[in-house]
Amino acid sequence: MRFDLMAGTAAAPLAPITRAPVVLVFDSGLGGLTVLAEVRRARPDARVVYAADDAAFPYGGLAEPVLVARVLTVMERLIAAHAPDLVVVACNTASTLVLPALRQRFDIPFVGTVPPIKPAAAATRSGLVSVLATPGTVRRDYTRELIDTYAAGCRVTLVGATGLAALTETALSGLPVSDADLWAEIGPCFVEGEAGRTDVVVLACTHYPLLLARYQAIAPWPVTWIDPAPAIARRMTQLIGGPARGFGDDVPGPVLAAFTSGDRLTPALRAALGERGIAEVALQAMPLVLQ
Repeated sequence: MRFDLMAGTAAAPLAPITRAPVVLVFDSGLGGLTVLAEVRRARPDARVVYAADDAAFPYGGLAEPVLVARVLTVMERLIAAHAPDLVVVACNTASTLVLPALRQRFDIPFVGTVPPIKPAAAATRSGLVSVLATPGTVRRDYTRELIDTYAAGCRVTLVGATGLAALTETALSGLPVSDADLWAEIGPCFVEGEAGRTDVVVLACTHYPLLLARYQAIAPWPVTWIDPAPAIARRMTQLIGGPARGFGDDVPGPVLAAFTSGDRLTPALRAALGERGIAEVALQAMPLVLQ
């Protein structure tokens, strides 16, 4: 069973940190921005580093051994540079494949990301739930195990969105993304039949909530959209505690971002990052070399 992906290296919280903690939020691209917002809300006193391995985006296109090796290499450099107290892996693909290796290599807690199937099953009234995910997440056994464990009484539709993460990155870069292109990705989530119709959609990729307002506008009927980011932030605070007294206030501090490529850092994207509290963008070039 593999349902502990959001846990840290140990079940117990860390010893109290007597300073503002350093939290590293890691993703292959921009999807982790949804998690970043919740992390900053939960620990406004923290010094947060947002790391995007955009040189290897998207992770779903890499063979599993290549992905594991890549994340370990990038993480080693990030941890050496920033000395985080905790790392949030804001990526379903990396969480399911690389967390065991990360926890074996590094002696700090890692919080991963899993599709929020359990809260979706609790929220549905019709019993029709759709899971919007990358094709890799749809294929993996852990997704079906989550469904069997937490949503056995529901009719679950798995929707593998082949291009939605890339469309999200395109939109944040300031380039046009049509409603038709978005509908082609999310349309299969909306199922209607004699038993009722879909009333809950799980956003099983951290990229997807970034365009939530667009989905709501084109959806054929209202549904509850389940975002995993709040649960990730709650798990973080379970491990390192709430805001420390005497460090900061209720206004989160600025964020440093580190990109391994930066090729898609358009002026529009830099502006979007600034709106999300990222005050500085550093390029730590790490080209992806496929043997």
